[in-house]
Amino acid sequence: MAVTPTPKLTPANFPSLDALQHLGPFAVALSGGADSTALLLACATRWPDRVHAVHVHHGLQTAADGFEAHCVALCERLNVPLVVQRVNVAHATGESPENAARQARYRAFADALQSHWDGQVKDMALAQHADDQVETLLLALSRGAGLPGLASMPALAERHEVTYHRPWLDVPGQVLRDALQAAAETWVEDPTNRDIRFTRNRIRAELLPVIEQVFPSFRQTFARSASHAAQAQTLLQELAEQDLLQVGNPPRIKALQQLSEARQSNVLRHWLALAHTQASAAQLQALLVQVKACTTRGHRIDLKVGRGFVRRDGAVLRCYNL
Repeated sequence: MAVTPTPKLTPANFPSLDALQHLGPFAVALSGGADSTALLLACATRWPDRVHAVHVHHGLQTAADGFEAHCVALCERLNVPLVVQRVNVAHATGESPENAARQARYRAFADALQSHWDGQVKDMALAQHADDQVETLLLALSRGAGLPGLASMPALAERHEVTYHRPWLDVPGQVLRDALQAAAETWVEDPTNRDIRFTRNRIRAELLPVIEQVFPSFRQTFARSASHAAQAQTLLQELAEQDLLQVGNPPRIKALQQLSEARQSNVLRHWLALAHTQASAAQLQALLVQVKACTTRGHRIDLKVGRGFVRRDGAVLRCYNL
C-alpha cells in the first residue's frame, strides 16, 4: 500500500493552536464548513500523526451528502483517519430542532471516540470562534438567561466522558476564511446559514455588522463579560455543593428554610441538575414559595418541574422524572 506523504506546510497564517499542544491523539469535529475545515488543516499540518476526525451526518437537508463527500476527500488528502456518524434527529414536543440536533451531535461524537481507535482518543477540538461566542451570548441575553447561559461556550468542557477544546474562541471567523483562501483551500457552505428566519443567522448577518460599527472591539469585550459570568457561575456552583451537603440529598425542608431565598434557589437548581432536571424561572419561583409556606405537617408540595415533578415526602423534597 502506498504511503500518503505528510502534508506540506500551508502558506496560510492559521491562528495559534498552542492550547492543544499538550494533547495526545485527539479528534477534530469536522462539519465541512469553513471553520472546521480550517481547524483540521491547521491541526493536521502541525501534528500529522496525531489528528483524527469525526463527521456527523444529520440527514436534515439534501446538502448533507455534499458535506460528507468534502470531509472524506479532505481527510484522504491529509491522511487523517475519519469516522462518519449518521444520526436520526428527532426532537421532543417543545424542544427546538436545533437543540435536538446539538444533543444528537454530542452523543455521536462520544460514540465515535468510544467505538474507534481502540477507545484511546478522549479529546476533541471544536472550531467555534469569537463570532460564534458573541452570537451565543446575545441569544442568551435575548432569553433572559442566567449566569450559565451568559457564560456562553467554555474553552474547555467535558461531556459524555469526552473533553472538548475550543482553541479559537478569541479568533474572528473572517480570519479563518482568510487563512483558507490564502492556502487555496475550499470548504462547503451550509445553505441554511443564509436563512435569516433562524435567529442566529439574523444576528450574524444583520446585527453583528452594526455592533462592530459602534463597538469595534466588541468581540474582545463581550468575551470578557462571558468570562466574568463563567467565573461567577463557578463560585455559585461551589456554594451550591457546600449548601447541598448541609441541607442533604434529598433536601430537608427545614434546612432549606434556614437559607436565604437566593441560596435556596441556587442549591435547588444544583439538586435538580443532579437529577437531570432543569426548572424554568417560574417553576423555581413556585417551588420557593411552597418551601417557604411549608410550616405544617399536612402541607402538600407537588409541582411540575422540567419533565418531572418535585414532591414533599415527609421532611424532605424528592424529584420524580417522567
